[in-house]
Amino acid sequence: MQKVLAYPLSILYFLCFGLVLVIFHGVQWFCFNIFGYKAHKASVIWLQFWIMRCLNILGTRFSINNLHQLDTNKPLIIVANHQSTYDIPPIIWYFRKHHPKFISKKELGKGIPSVSYNLRHGGSVLIDRRNPRQSITAIKEFGKRIEDNKWSAVIFPEGTRSRTGEPKPFKTKGLKTLFENIPSAMVVPITINNSWKTMRYGKFPMGIGAHIKYTVHQPLAVSEYEHDKLIKTVESQITKAIKND
Repeated sequence: MQKVLAYPLSILYFLCFGLVLVIFHGVQWFCFNIFGYKAHKASVIWLQFWIMRCLNILGTRFSINNLHQLDTNKPLIIVANHQSTYDIPPIIWYFRKHHPKFISKKELGKGIPSVSYNLRHGGSVLIDRRNPRQSITAIKEFGKRIEDNKWSAVIFPEGTRSRTGEPKPFKTKGLKTLFENIPSAMVVPITINNSWKTMRYGKFPMGIGAHIKYTVHQPLAVSEYEHDKLIKTVESQITKAIKND
């Protein structure tokens, strides 16, 4: 019965979602080209708000636990497990004071209204996963930009989504590159639960009634840890809190 109900709700969701993306593509262009970075950032934040409201159509809820008061004058490296595309809007919304920027595959940099524009112009980095040398060089430059501007770098070290919620082993090269190039950063580990349920049937229909939960773990200073130990600590914190409830 739930899957039957998912079909009409998914159609309504995609209509609203598509409309939001198209509207905010124009809003982003206007803000970026007329008023600059601050206005563009504000438009991206409100884009995430309305994407989350679109997901409410499917009965999707969001909650965040242990959202620490973090120093906005320090860069962050936000590290999370990855369960679906819909992991991203709440991170941007909840951490909006910290200017979240993403490491994304280059394919997302074109063809998606609003999303591609933000990835190209908002301070994120697009990497070619088939070209490790280009990827590392791009992440180094990205890390230095995060360090200089006191922004936040968001990375999903699994490299790809977990379609069942079960965590995949972390890939360490990107994390180490960020640690090396954002030495003053605080690492913020986040466990995401139940996001995969929004796509439990595939791309259509959408899963309904998911309660996506974000658990923010104790921030860790890059400067206080040897990098391999820091990665193991962060991975352990994140994976131990993953639940399929």
